[in-house]
Amino acid sequence: MPRQTYFATTGDIPTTWRHIDADGKVLGRLATEVATILMGKHRPEYTPNVLCGDSVIITNASKIVLTGRKGELKTLRRWSGYPGGLRVRNYDTLLATDPETLVTEAVIRMLPRGRLGRRVRRNLCVFAGPTHTHQAQQPVAADAPSKPRVSATAKAASK
Repeated sequence: MPRQTYFATTGDIPTTWRHIDADGKVLGRLATEVATILMGKHRPEYTPNVLCGDSVIITNASKIVLTGRKGELKTLRRWSGYPGGLRVRNYDTLLATDPETLVTEAVIRMLPRGRLGRRVRRNLCVFAGPTHTHQAQQPVAADAPSKPRVSATAKAASK
């Protein structure tokens, strides 16, 4: 019997809801893990052109960690399409005023562009505080592996 590669079709794979607590997590490391879960690359039956990922709920977005000087140097730019309509905000300002946008944009930029990427985005829910409105979906706690790094000088100072 010849082996056949399995290709998932729409509706074959049930969606599960995952909950990630972003308290103390590094933004980029968290975003890569969430993008992988949203696309479904953690599953053995992953198919690139089919929505086979899980839905993700991120809480405590306001307690995310930015390493180095990224908070003051990195910017989020939005252009309205009109002359003089460019809005530039650095990550420190975003973290203080709108942390949901900061985390959402970091994840969205790691997803594919196009129809499937726009559909996958709808499975992401980000909340600034510790509570969320999706208890009815019974989310499973997913532990993201990102941890804030402690430099060697900080380790030596703590001893």
